Amino acid sequence: MPPSLTAPRVMEALAPEYGPIEWAPRYDPASELVYTILSQHTSDLNSGRAFDSLMATFDSLEAIADAPVEAIEEAIRMGGLARQKAPRIKAVLQQVRQEVGSFDLSFLAEMPLDEAKAWLKRLNGIGPKTAAIILCFSLGLPAMPVDTHIFRVARRLGLIGPKVNADKAHDILEPMVRPEDVFPFHMYLIRHGRQVCKAQRPRCGQCVLAQRCPARPQLER
Repeated sequence: MPPSLTAPRVMEALAPEYGPIEWAPRYDPASELVYTILSQHTSDLNSGRAFDSLMATFDSLEAIADAPVEAIEEAIRMGGLARQKAPRIKAVLQQVRQEVGSFDLSFLAEMPLDEAKAWLKRLNGIGPKTAAIILCFSLGLPAMPVDTHIFRVARRLGLIGPKVNADKAHDILEPMVRPEDVFPFHMYLIRHGRQVCKAQRPRCGQCVLAQRCPARPQLER
């Protein structure tokens, strides 16, 4: 059995492979919320097109919140699952406006991380992953989103146990590295999952962690 890997050791090994990671804001938090809903069960390319189409059609989150669901659905059709996503977007924007009085969620950056997560998860349909994405990508907070790639890689490397589910994985992985390393940790794992540690036919022969990976014997059978 290879020695156990730690998150800092994983980062140390993957950093030369994927290079330095610099955080930059993607969208404001409320827009990030809309984008994240659009990104569910679709590709980055299609979700980006759907978001651009939505904003070009309505120009503001206020206009989207007031628009008929059918009009939202039409604007995001190229992103997939438009019939399900359109009412979710409208409902959550209306909920934000009702609770905050605007779509300015920058106050989340001033809250303790756990409180900011809890506030977001009170919104309809917002779970740990979406909350972490908003806080991480929009505000630069040390929240750890866990997608299918990260979940798979973390489980194979033994960073999380076999009985840990994806929702719980956020809370386990996040404190494994320093707060300033959470974002690069997220990016390294997701890139490694996409490029090397694939769900089907993982490229163990090209993996810099292979010699210490506890899952390698099973993966190479």
